[in-house]
Formats: sequence, structure tokens, C-alpha cells
Amino acid sequence: MRAEALKGHLDALILGVLEDGPLHGYAIIEQLKQRSGGSLDLPEGTVYPALHRLEAAGQLASTWSDGARRRRVYRLTAKGERELGQRRREWSTFVKAIDAVLAT
Repeated sequence: MRAEALKGHLDALILGVLEDGPLHGYAIIEQLKQRSGGSLDLPEGTVYPALHRLEAAGQLASTWSDGARRRRVYRLTAKGERELGQRRREWSTFVKAIDAVLAT
């Protein structure tokens, strides 16, 4: 999948992955890849800036994990949950409109 196709959707995809629970950055990348059947094989340089942007916007919060390998673990905030709901409604409306135009 081309990077241009993701513009405007990456934040919602990350929020959607984190809805199931907290994950560190690499696990988020792997979930995006797995859930998309390999179509969303995104580099760290694409995902980590989005994680930082979402955290700065108050939609994610992060903590450092305990253990042998310290990792930053991200989780949805209440604001992030609301944003995810809004993004889902917008996506549903968008898909219906595009289907109505492109349906044969």
C-alpha cells in the first residue's frame, strides 16, 4: 500500500489498534501489519512520529515498561477513545459515499 493512501488515516488506525489494550511501538507496528494481512507494513519512521503526535494531543498516554528491556508503552486516553469513535463514524460515512459513487 502506498504511503499517500494512508494520509489522514494513520492516527485512526493506531487508535484502533490500541483499543484492545496498551502496546509498545514495535507491537503496534506488528498489529497494523497483521490485522491488514501485510498491507500495512509501516516503517518505524512513520509510526513513531504519529505516536508522539497523538500523545501530544492527549489521545494517548505512555509509560515506561518494567523489565529487562525498557519500552515505552502507549494506551488510549478517554480523549483518544472519543476521537476513535468520531473517526469510525466519519469513516463509515466516507465508505458509504464512495461505494455509492463507485458501485456498478
